[in-house]
Amino acid sequence: MKKAVILLSGGIDSSTTLIIAKSEGFECYALSFDYGQRHKIEIEAAKKVAKHIGVKEHLIVSFDLRKIGGSALTSKMEIPKEEIEGIPVTYVPARNTIFLSFGLAWAEVLQCPNIFIGANIVDYSGYPDCRPEYLQAFERMANLATKISVEGTLKFKINAPLLYLTKSEIIKKGIELGLDYSLTWSCYDPQGDPENPSPCLKCPSCIYRLKGFKEAGIIDPLVK
Repeated sequence: MKKAVILLSGGIDSSTTLIIAKSEGFECYALSFDYGQRHKIEIEAAKKVAKHIGVKEHLIVSFDLRKIGGSALTSKMEIPKEEIEGIPVTYVPARNTIFLSFGLAWAEVLQCPNIFIGANIVDYSGYPDCRPEYLQAFERMANLATKISVEGTLKFKINAPLLYLTKSEIIKKGIELGLDYSLTWSCYDPQGDPENPSPCLKCPSCIYRLKGFKEAGIIDPLVK
């Protein structure tokens, strides 16, 4: 069976990307990160999604980007409560480059040419490391930087199946493939009981999620 490494945060985009890869016949190796982000609920969501979809292995890598900071997700900066023009403070410096590098390393060990990422440039926060030119550049780098590709054993491909889809199109695709979105998590600022939190419904990530479900004509299972 063909193999794929999928970056899995536990949110709508990465979870939908995982189920798309699964539906295309890939043996899926899910990769999540505990990087010092403000809340660990997304890691628990990733575990639930990986189990729900069925992956060959789910690896969680831990490191601390709070030591670097520079983002509202890895520091004490306030989470914005509205959609923002330009690149918002929730951007984590070089995050996708770091994540994809871990994915590349694991893919080389697995001898797996395909790496999937839930990058999107339609309903998103303007992060520079979600753009197609960035993903193309990383793919070129991956094939220059690894022993397995330099020796000609395989060539790496960065797959971003959601890149040009709206959030509503992404949600419809996931539901079509059987994804349970009640297992996913998007909110940057969970409210209430830490054991059973509710989304704030005001941060940029919540805004895009709400917009997506509304335009899809579907009720978000996380909105109580």
